[in-house]
Amino acid sequence: MKKFGWIALLLLSMLLCSCSPRAVESTSVQEAAKVPQIGLSMDSFVIERWQRDRDVFVAHAKELGMEVLVQDAGGVVSEQQEQIRYFIKKGVQAIVIVAVDGSSLKEVVQEARAANIRVIAYDRMILDAPVDLYISFDNEQVGRLMAQNLVDNVRKGGKIACINGSDTDNNVTEVRKGFLDVIGKSTLEIVYTAYCHNWEAEDAYNYVQQLLQEGIAFDGIMCGNDDLASMVYKALSERALLDSVFLVGQDADLAACQRIVVGWQSMTVHKRVEDLACRAAESVSTLINGGTVDAPRVMSNGMMDVPSILLEPIAVTAENMDSIVINSGFHTRDDVYANVRQK
Repeated sequence: MKKFGWIALLLLSMLLCSCSPRAVESTSVQEAAKVPQIGLSMDSFVIERWQRDRDVFVAHAKELGMEVLVQDAGGVVSEQQEQIRYFIKKGVQAIVIVAVDGSSLKEVVQEARAANIRVIAYDRMILDAPVDLYISFDNEQVGRLMAQNLVDNVRKGGKIACINGSDTDNNVTEVRKGFLDVIGKSTLEIVYTAYCHNWEAEDAYNYVQQLLQEGIAFDGIMCGNDDLASMVYKALSERALLDSVFLVGQDADLAACQRIVVGWQSMTVHKRVEDLACRAAESVSTLINGGTVDAPRVMSNGMMDVPSILLEPIAVTAENMDSIVINSGFHTRDDVYANVRQK
């Protein structure tokens, strides 16, 4: 019995030894196969384009071997701060942020960087914070394109109203800078300026109603985006003023493109969201794998010069709608021209 016991013990020992390397190998294979997690913190999905940004970014990140966790702050700063802290606790490799308020994320971004998490400011700069990369469109050029369309269409000496987006959005500041640069060299006069809190489109409607009630004359309106332009359009249509006021916006929302081909909006600025989202996903992949992103520009955020990628926006009018918007697949021809016969 003793001899049998020693043999059994020897066999058990050999079995355990033979299993150990396989167990270690299995663990290392699992670790190697672990998919990097990326946090995507969105301002909200109220604006039409943000859904497209999210979908393209998530899909391309997946193609690059990353998993994206998406959080929607609903336009609330404190909610976004907590959601970013959630990402930090999850131990994600990078956080991509569409800031609700670019000046209110300094502390939480510092927490992320202290945890060795890469931080990418997407579309909107994050101010006074240690940001790894800023990727957006050239927002000053957006403003210049909008202004130039008004200069080209509004009568000399005409009056312009500016209904901007949120005053907490740094992009609004940049767009306005480019807009004023062009308008300041023209004969046009800005007679009214307002900001829509948290990009609330209803504010735009109320501002136009106020202008009309006070008898302030205007020949053109710069709208911070096409969502605001939709409410401006509503206010003007109620007073039968659509044919006498030039509207400009940005984002190439479907409703704006429909208005343009009918003649009720002068132009929009198209920003190739697919290009931006794909470039962002590729940049994140590069950063978390220890590489250096090719960022040809730098933008100051108050704390540092942030490596920046700024894509070029495109002015869209009725003349180039087909070549820019439809042929690229951004919207279908049937959708864009759905209301043409109703003019």
